Amino acid sequence: MRRPLEPGEYVSRRFKRACRRLGVTQSMGRAGSCFDNAVSEAFNSVLKVAYVHRHTFNSRTEARLMIATWITGFYNTHRLHSVCGYRSPIDYEQNHPADSALKLAA
Repeated sequence: MRRPLEPGEYVSRRFKRACRRLGVTQSMGRAGSCFDNAVSEAFNSVLKVAYVHRHTFNSRTEARLMIATWITGFYNTHRLHSVCGYRSPIDYEQNHPADSALKLAA
């Protein structure tokens, strides 16, 4: 019988270094809470349904490039989000004071 994985065992050192280098703060959800990663799960679902499953990629490199282009060129700039009042995230962010994000998160 294998023992359960500890958080440090499934968090890649390479990924940690990349996050640190890019100034990204890592966050891990609490054990047993399905709500901690709900936003990520929702985004991944939209990404797969709206883009990934509708395209064929010749390589992982091409897939990464095309997906990143879709995210920056469509998802963040044109796709309407209900949580943003049916505006794109970029439009919402540019037209609201910084404290709006805090109210939205609460």
